[in-house]
Amino acid sequence: MPTEVTVDDSTRSMIEDAYLETVEESFERGLSPLKAHMEGIVAAAMLLSAMGGVEDEEARKQVMDLGLRPPTDED
Repeated sequence: MPTEVTVDDSTRSMIEDAYLETVEESFERGLSPLKAHMEGIVAAAMLLSAMGGVEDEEARKQVMDLGLRPPTDED
């Protein structure tokens, strides 16, 4: 049975930072917003998995549930 990690404010901040840094790096490499988003989700899920011992797929689901999105020109 997968273990679910409670995402407190500190953990959420670290997940958001990992996501946004990866998205920014992806944009710098010329990737589309969708590809950048996908890479950001993977990076943030890897962080959550490492921090909480959560299975990869469950960590990915939890990160996706946070509703993170790449920044737009309007942000």
